Amino acid sequence: MTSLSKPATSHADLHGTNLYRVAIVGAATLKGKEVAEILKDRNFPAVDVRLLDDDESLGRLEALGDEMSFIQSIRTEQFERVDFTFFASDPQSTRGTWKAARDLGNTIVDLSFALEDEPGASVRSPWIERESGQPVPPELQPAPVVTAHPAATVLALLAVRSSTAGKVQRFVATVFEPASEHGQKGMDELHEQTVNLLSFQELPKNVFDAQVAFNMLARYGARSAPALDSVSQRILKHYKLVAPAAVEPSLLLVQAPIFHGHAFSVYLEMEKPVALGDFAQALAGDHIVVARGAEDVPNNVSAAGQGDILVSLARDANHENGVWLWAATDNLRISALTAVECAETMTASRPRGQIQ
Repeated sequence: MTSLSKPATSHADLHGTNLYRVAIVGAATLKGKEVAEILKDRNFPAVDVRLLDDDESLGRLEALGDEMSFIQSIRTEQFERVDFTFFASDPQSTRGTWKAARDLGNTIVDLSFALEDEPGASVRSPWIERESGQPVPPELQPAPVVTAHPAATVLALLAVRSSTAGKVQRFVATVFEPASEHGQKGMDELHEQTVNLLSFQELPKNVFDAQVAFNMLARYGARSAPALDSVSQRILKHYKLVAPAAVEPSLLLVQAPIFHGHAFSVYLEMEKPVALGDFAQALAGDHIVVARGAEDVPNNVSAAGQGDILVSLARDANHENGVWLWAATDNLRISALTAVECAETMTASRPRGQIQ
């Protein structure tokens, strides 16, 4: 347990301040590490951050800003005197521990999607809330908040911005899923499959139950969990929850042989032709960067570490009303940004200097 910016402070010392205590469950995961980095980058008022994870990660050193901290075990007492707890581990871990945090007064932010069907839980994307002008009012005792799937956030923002250029009649999207959506195990399996294929060795298939390396999949093997279809359904579900007034997309989710970053191929058919320059102007703004030329066409590499959606536009060759968007994003960073921004909007529900 350590501080992001100053020495640890007793909870009573926080009285009359706007400083909060934070715990990250799954601190050694890809999402957990990203959350810790975003907390620092956005100067979240955390006086103390507890890094928690399973037994395999105990004692591991992780960077918190300019300092290092040891990962500790997930125990009920670790949630005492904590204001915000981010659950960035696997769904099973979240389901097994979140109630202990809730019962001790923690505000819950779930990046694992485990709590999306819990009574009172809400799926949120602050980017879309601000874009629609409908921020969520603070609650004195907020229920768990589930971060919207990063692909749902991207598609929703593209749809909402596109609608300002004209009426959208059709919205068709293909989303290319990276291995990092399955965490470090997914990344490792793609790496091992790539190496083994090149050396003519048997392929590990514990995560995807199928060959992912040098391959494109519309369905995983039968033993894989979650199934690719269920991920697609989650994206559509979250999209409808965060952008209920936006045109609903037809969606195809494809597992791509890439380690990191979502890529999107989006076809929009407008009611009337829209000049590409006008369309680009409608899209550009907070969180969306539109390519200026062919040399700036986005890709997974250029999106890595970016907190924005990188987009290029092209006119459809056969339909004057049709526009193609090619977009790339850092999936982990968008997930972490969504989580931290959700917490920022909920600081109003936690009285300053609250003593639990």
